[in-house]
Amino acid sequence: MKNQLVECVPNFSEGRDLDKVEKIMDCFRGKAGVKLLDYSSDKDHNRSVITLVGEPEAIKIVVVEAMGVAKDLIDLTKHDGQHPRMGATDVVPFIPISNIDMEGCVALAKEVAALAYKEHGIPSFLYEGAASAPHRNNLSKVRKGQFEKMAEKVKDPQWAPDFGDTIHPTAGITAIGAREFLVAYNVILGTDNLDVAKKIGKMVRNSGGGFSKVKAMGIAMEERNLVQVSMNLTDYKVTPLYQVFEYIKMEAKRYGVPVVGSELIGLAPMAALIGSAEYYLGIEAFSMDQILEKRMLE
Repeated sequence: MKNQLVECVPNFSEGRDLDKVEKIMDCFRGKAGVKLLDYSSDKDHNRSVITLVGEPEAIKIVVVEAMGVAKDLIDLTKHDGQHPRMGATDVVPFIPISNIDMEGCVALAKEVAALAYKEHGIPSFLYEGAASAPHRNNLSKVRKGQFEKMAEKVKDPQWAPDFGDTIHPTAGITAIGAREFLVAYNVILGTDNLDVAKKIGKMVRNSGGGFSKVKAMGIAMEERNLVQVSMNLTDYKVTPLYQVFEYIKMEAKRYGVPVVGSELIGLAPMAALIGSAEYYLGIEAFSMDQILEKRMLE
């Protein structure tokens, strides 16, 4: 069998204490069968996003190890941040890369969830492709109530953990699942008015009647005294980056607010960015085969 490669993008609820972040990162460094591609920490979100690629078994071992370290280092009873969270390790998605399909990633998600509970007592929900019931597919619904209300939420049989009985007293509960590529993309507004960002976020996201395959919310960037529309584009082929960027510019103009920039969190497929370049440059009959680096790697 050809080597299987899977991507994993675990999110940890710590973005301010970089010593703690580095201790978590050490779980991924120099490990056989695993490559740490990228990680970033955000103080306003109080969150770190890591991107790994590797063989399924090797990924499983290092992710469960990191979940244990995060459980020991992160106390959600003392945690605050702009990003919704319910666990010290908040979410662990697996994405198929090569010689593995979504079914294989679902199996991997279940193995990680079982091992994390067995070794570290970390409970979990299975979500999206691995969801045990349709109402657990959407991460925002799974996470609703956040850490503060989660202990009460899981008493409802509809929201009993897939692994474990209740939440961990300080590390909460983790969402573990399988999904396709996701682009985490934020648009920064030239104002400190959080209400404007929240209103635009509601207009943009699918649940608010906006774009398909888009999750969005308004978040304050306290260090910069600005706000942003923070988004997850769960299928950039259905809703490309340039569409949401232009729409947010148009909506912001209604409030007399400029767009002052945007940011990409973690990694994104090249095609997601090339699509925006093609749009803004008006390139006719463009082909990905015209990308130099792509041809060099063939």
